[in-house]
Amino acid sequence: MLFYPIEPVGKPPFLGWVGILPSRAEKMARITTNNTLNKVGTVKELFHAMDPDKIAAHITTIIDRQLPFYIEEIILRENPTVWEMLPEVAKNRIIEEVRLQLPATVHRMMQDISINVEQMLDVHHLVLHQVLKDRSIINRIFLSCGQKEFDFIIYSGAVLGFFFGLLQMLAWWLYPAWWQLPFWGIFVGFATNWVALRIIFQPLNPIQIGPYLLQGLFLKRQPTVAVTWSEIIANDILNVENVIHNLLYGPKSDRTQIIIRTYIRNIVDEVAGIAKPVVQWVVGLEHYIHMKEAASDRVISLTASALGDTDFKRQEANLLKNMLSTRVKELSSTSFQDFLRPAFQEDEIKLIIIGGALGFITGVLQYFITFG
Repeated sequence: MLFYPIEPVGKPPFLGWVGILPSRAEKMARITTNNTLNKVGTVKELFHAMDPDKIAAHITTIIDRQLPFYIEEIILRENPTVWEMLPEVAKNRIIEEVRLQLPATVHRMMQDISINVEQMLDVHHLVLHQVLKDRSIINRIFLSCGQKEFDFIIYSGAVLGFFFGLLQMLAWWLYPAWWQLPFWGIFVGFATNWVALRIIFQPLNPIQIGPYLLQGLFLKRQPTVAVTWSEIIANDILNVENVIHNLLYGPKSDRTQIIIRTYIRNIVDEVAGIAKPVVQWVVGLEHYIHMKEAASDRVISLTASALGDTDFKRQEANLLKNMLSTRVKELSSTSFQDFLRPAFQEDEIKLIIIGGALGFITGVLQYFITFG
């Protein structure tokens, strides 16, 4: 009930159902950003962990492969006559000049973005967009990180149910009233969930009792959970393709695009060199300005598409995962519990009440089955 179904069945909340976590994808995205990501690193630190220089080199390589085609496409669009009239030597010279300046330009461009990335990258919007696009991500985070704890809730229900059943049997032997079965059904349903949740998250800090160290089951697994959580975040949410897409097209993308356009316009002007006034006269000032904007648009679109390469995304994800997992392992128990606790906290009473309701139904059925 907590996780499935991912999409609404029927007409929730009264004539249908949707998993509690998927139904609150927006809130879970905010929790993921505020309770977890903000505690393990700033936006700048997260971006730097991806190695911006490596990203710049990859973008340069992708653009360089088809550079002659892109240059020809842009110039033909603005003034096909001029390009057709140019001798091959001049065309090749333009291509080589752009190729020569491209690596340093993209590198400086990425450095500028890195310095100002906190004003350009909206992490909350990125997380929210990915979670709403694929609500199963939230399930994967909580199920992967807390699978052992969810299994414990199931197994502890059986064990605690057995011991409470012994108490119920004793109470029935002492006083065999009809209401005993529904009453104990409610009690067992309430108690098993309540006790299980307490054991998972408490005590918060380790308590030494003789040779035994007591601490919440989830909190004991901090090093393991750190790796699992970081892997999902780095691969499914904050992968390099999603980050760059948010930089280019997200709510704060205006400044990113200004930086890119400034650098690309400079390349066009530098390639034109001392012949710039002549080029503007031959091509036309308006076409010349359009050509610079067309070049900027092409670089922006190529930057977005260049980072979809599976191998490169995996390499970048590993860099970010290593940084995230190291930071998560260093968190205090109080901060770390927020990785899974929000999945239960708000709806904890609801889960316990549901357990009690199911216990009541079971007790009533048990009464009718036993006594007809």
